[in-house]
Amino acid sequence: MQSQRERREVRPRAGWTVMGKGVAGPSALEVGKILVLFLCLFPSVSLQCKILKCNSEFWASTSSSGPEEEFCTALRAYNNCVRRTARTCRGDLAYHSAQHGIEDLMSQHNCSKEGPTTQPRARTPAPPPPPQLQPDSQERSDGPEQCHYERSLPRHSSPPNYTHCGFFGDPHLRTFSDDFQTCKVEGAWPLIHNKYLSVQVTNTPVVPGSSATATSKLTIIFKNFQECVDQKMYHAETDELPAAFADGSKNGGDRHGANTLRIVDKVPGQHVEIHARYIGTTIVVRQVGRYLTFAVRMPEEVVNSVEDRDNQDLYLCLHGCPANQRIDFRTFRDRAVEGHSLVKSRTGSQSHGFTYQAAMAKCKERLPVEDLYFQSCVFDLLSSGDINFTMAAYYAFEDVKMLHSNKDKYHIFEKDAFGSNAAPRGSDMFSLVLLNCLSMLLWIECCWVHL
Repeated sequence: MQSQRERREVRPRAGWTVMGKGVAGPSALEVGKILVLFLCLFPSVSLQCKILKCNSEFWASTSSSGPEEEFCTALRAYNNCVRRTARTCRGDLAYHSAQHGIEDLMSQHNCSKEGPTTQPRARTPAPPPPPQLQPDSQERSDGPEQCHYERSLPRHSSPPNYTHCGFFGDPHLRTFSDDFQTCKVEGAWPLIHNKYLSVQVTNTPVVPGSSATATSKLTIIFKNFQECVDQKMYHAETDELPAAFADGSKNGGDRHGANTLRIVDKVPGQHVEIHARYIGTTIVVRQVGRYLTFAVRMPEEVVNSVEDRDNQDLYLCLHGCPANQRIDFRTFRDRAVEGHSLVKSRTGSQSHGFTYQAAMAKCKERLPVEDLYFQSCVFDLLSSGDINFTMAAYYAFEDVKMLHSNKDKYHIFEKDAFGSNAAPRGSDMFSLVLLNCLSMLLWIECCWVHL
């Protein structure tokens, strides 16, 4: 972005960690509180690695106005508690975030890692401060110029180019460059990771023993930005699609431009939208059946505002799924077309009563155009048998129509997605033939020399 849009410096570590050193003293506790909320979002953590127990003990014994030495003592005890959970929590996102959060707090408070770790007695919570008069809602919603993406651009500059990424079904990915892929990607994967926000999904098997997966958890972190918004986190998972951020708020916090980040509950428990006007971004999260879908509209400038280009290969919305995680559903479909009865799913069992013709008919009800959204619907019905995937593909296309800036690119057809890959293969074959010819000529020349 332009120089006037440079945000407060927050240098995230490699990976998913987004907590950094603040420039002011009070931000340390704010970072810690966000960490606490983050840890509370994972019930599996509380059952397995007991991070929540470490967390609650730490915050029960600290105070924003307490002596620095006492805070450091509690922080060292917290660090020891987290380290004891290493064996059961090593692969957990919350565990690694806790580690980095503790390091940041120790640095900000100049705490030594060596020293007493006796846990102080829990403090009596201080009485809440008296309510302050809130500024007029119109004043808050307007905010500074830099909190409105398009207003902050230089005058007479060309309009921003908005791009779209979508992730839905078993799972299918439409990248910011309009590539369409079907992927495996089981487990936690980053969809977006740039200077302004990070998005991570967790995909779980649809059928036990199958490579068919779908999104069961989604976490979005909006990083603090100038006078506009505090750092905020949104977390959704199956049967829990909240209409608020993790701290219970519905906007960007207490800063002057806070309302340039807000959550809108469109259909309770089914459809949430997050509008981040300060970066020109709209996010749509839905629950369809038992799984989540994700769609985003984002300016190209924000899309490419990566902080570490060497570690962006797994940014799925930008680069697509890794080659070893992609599925060529044409092969699966061709096998289905060849069969005249029930086809077999990827588990090897029959696909829950759907013939290829029946899957086609069901998807046609919602997706009359036989584009890749229609094809993905058929693929999902055959591979999982879950009829809800019909609606997942339908809503994914509805989100395209709402978020994509070019109506001529709403539909992606098989020839567009796979035809472009055929040319490089033909070019590679020509290059290989040419190389073989050159090698043969060199071999003949060497023979003549020896003769």
